[in-house]
Amino acid sequence: MARTALPSPTTFPALRTLAILLLLLPLHPVAAGHDYFDALRKSILFFEGQRSGKLPPDQRVRWRRDSALHDGATAGVDLTGGYYDAGDNVKFGFPLAFTTTVLSWSLIDFGRTMGPELRNAVRAVRWATDYLLKATAVPGVVYVQVGDAFSDHNCWERPEDMDTLRTVYRIDRAHPGSDVAGETAAALAAASIVFRSRDPGYSRLLLDRAVRVFAFADKYRGAYSGSLHRAVCPFYCDVNGYQDELLWGAAWLHKASRRRMYREYIMRNEVVLHAGDTINEFGWDNKHAGINILLSKEVLMGRADYFNSFKANADGFICSVLPGISHPQVQYSPGGLIFKAGGSNMQHVTSLSFLLLAYSNYLSHAHKAVSCGGTSASPALLRQLAKRQVDYILGDNPLSMSYMVGYGARYPLRIHHRASSLPSVRAHPARIGCKAGSRYFLSADPNPNLLVGAVVGGPNVTDAFPDSRPFFQESEPTTYINAPLVGLLGYFSAHS
Repeated sequence: MARTALPSPTTFPALRTLAILLLLLPLHPVAAGHDYFDALRKSILFFEGQRSGKLPPDQRVRWRRDSALHDGATAGVDLTGGYYDAGDNVKFGFPLAFTTTVLSWSLIDFGRTMGPELRNAVRAVRWATDYLLKATAVPGVVYVQVGDAFSDHNCWERPEDMDTLRTVYRIDRAHPGSDVAGETAAALAAASIVFRSRDPGYSRLLLDRAVRVFAFADKYRGAYSGSLHRAVCPFYCDVNGYQDELLWGAAWLHKASRRRMYREYIMRNEVVLHAGDTINEFGWDNKHAGINILLSKEVLMGRADYFNSFKANADGFICSVLPGISHPQVQYSPGGLIFKAGGSNMQHVTSLSFLLLAYSNYLSHAHKAVSCGGTSASPALLRQLAKRQVDYILGDNPLSMSYMVGYGARYPLRIHHRASSLPSVRAHPARIGCKAGSRYFLSADPNPNLLVGAVVGGPNVTDAFPDSRPFFQESEPTTYINAPLVGLLGYFSAHS
């Protein structure tokens, strides 16, 4: 006998709205209130723990020392500086550029609410852009990686000790990489806005370089994982294609320069470069949701009706991530965490939450809401959803665990991070070799060096979390998890 179908949230609008509200309520004990400013301070401090190169006198993460001081020498260039992307010692240009773009966007939209931490956030951006300027100094060339990932991942050693191959990888006219070059152009353009009033000369340098790098990315088209497959795959292999990075780069150049050529480029290439694809993805490999949210601001401000299709995509993104509305690519854990298939889930949590918050602000200023069938997604609802994700990260979850190291009473102690898990140079001046570090990797002891502010990959879809280094998808922090979180915490530190 056929069962009678029970009414689902998508059957009746009132039930759908109730489902959303219920999922926004935590199903476990919650903290009395979070210190979002303290979390903001720590989320920015994390970037100092990821620094490569010669550290400045005012370095605050004191257990780190200078490292990789000869990067680029084998290619006759200076590629010192920049950030290690995660828990290893390779400098991957693709995620580094994305980190820079989103960190800049965090400051552009929410910097005014960061108070005294704004200065440190600006310094975090500049540490990245100084490196990107080095990586793009030669016309027609972008240096996109320093370090052989296979050699690096075969060792567990401090960046201060590393003796693994520091191979330099580049893209050029014969070996294109429109994806990483487009993202680098976006990063430089976005950062030029950050420095426009703070350092006009530096801002002009960043914008001029962005223009040049974007022209190169567009003229010599191709994916860098095709040109450099053995070096970048499977680590930061471009699965999504380079088309979104070209639109993304053009969108940021349009915003930074206000030159008509970039607006016309976007309009001319919207269909060709698949602007409407995978509208609920945003991360180092896929920029579609970010493009749509960024360009929609101009529509909502009444300045750019020609971008209406991007606003329609942005509205579709919002509807796809609302809890209680079924979508195959976005799930919620029983504890209420956004979950997407693949590793390092917290990168999706912070990046999608950032877009929710940014769009809520754009909608609020325009006195608009998003219609999702029978549900009206108001700016307040979007902010509440973003805040719910931030609170989960900070400890309002089934394990009552903060996923930010150094925040709260309980947080991960055995993160997958070489520098954090090995004794510092101060504590152990003698070199620790490639395989000598393995015993620290396998140890059940807590990491000796606290990487304050690091947010790890996080729990699985059932809210379970193994606090163990070998479980790298759950226990490894990355710069591109923290970059959007800086903006979120900046906002909630002033609006809690």
